[in-house]
Amino acid sequence: MVKEYSVSGTALTGEDLEARDVTIIVTDGIITAVEEEKNVPEQWICPAFFNAHTHLADTIAMDIPCTGGLEELVTPPNGLKHKILRQTPKNDLVLAMRDTIAEMINSGTAGFADFREGGSEGVSALQQAAASLPIHPVILGREGGENIADGAGISSARDVKDSAEIAGRMKRAGKIVGFHAGERDFEDIDLALDAAPDFLVHCTHATDRQIRRIADEAIPVVLCCRSNFQLQVTFGSSNPPIKKMQAAGVQILVGTDNVMFIQPDMMHEISFIHTAYGVPAQDLLYSATCGFPPAGLSHAIKQGNRASFFVLDSSWGNLHHSRDIKSTIVKRAPLGHFCARIF
Repeated sequence: MVKEYSVSGTALTGEDLEARDVTIIVTDGIITAVEEEKNVPEQWICPAFFNAHTHLADTIAMDIPCTGGLEELVTPPNGLKHKILRQTPKNDLVLAMRDTIAEMINSGTAGFADFREGGSEGVSALQQAAASLPIHPVILGREGGENIADGAGISSARDVKDSAEIAGRMKRAGKIVGFHAGERDFEDIDLALDAAPDFLVHCTHATDRQIRRIADEAIPVVLCCRSNFQLQVTFGSSNPPIKKMQAAGVQILVGTDNVMFIQPDMMHEISFIHTAYGVPAQDLLYSATCGFPPAGLSHAIKQGNRASFFVLDSSWGNLHHSRDIKSTIVKRAPLGHFCARIF
């Protein structure tokens, strides 16, 4: 039986997020038409977020009282989070990750890319946690887990001595390869680039030469700015060098990183980046909602795409005073106005 329904409002449509008064018709989960309208309800329709970098299993250590920086807290194999992960039963991990995925869905996220620790068992736990939920996970395994996952999520190339071999094997299998790079300093970025990854995460300390190489090789970079501040690898708006990346033509994506410290809420992430780094709202909203290019996933509201969007009720409060929908979504993170999620 064919399932068809429609949603009307002011929608951010296409690749350029053009605000248009439309009715969106969805048939069996696919957008089959985007029709112009003269009168629509007071609601905004926005492409769903894709969280391009998470560590969801860290939920089991969420807000644990602790001190220290990158090395003590999250660097494999002996960072605090890795010790806790090794001690946690699989069922507890599954339940914790499922709870965090529910939070992500509630705040408008329809997909995520997770660097999943714990080998094959770790990947299996996240697959189990996401099963039957209306969200698209891209799971990137480690320690052998990459063999049953969508690809490999490699920590710093200096921490994983056989990272080039793993990356090559994944590429030959047609899988996705992502690297943490440049989080602590710039010294592991070239090593990661030499492995021809599909994307990099952080690049907090990328040099001008490295930025040029990243742009020339068309490799997207996932920003996780709140995490960078939390883990004390940056103290200002020069790192990561976002404006230099944009000027060079690097494709920017957005992630929230470790649930241990940071709630995986994309609205709050882009609001922070806009405030702290001065990145234009249009650019940030596109980066957060375009989908996940390394996996060929698009969240754009256009005919033929899978329906991945949320609806905000702009009929109450001050949203209807907005002069720019995109700026208001980015600056004000109006989570209390959610009225529908079409994933």
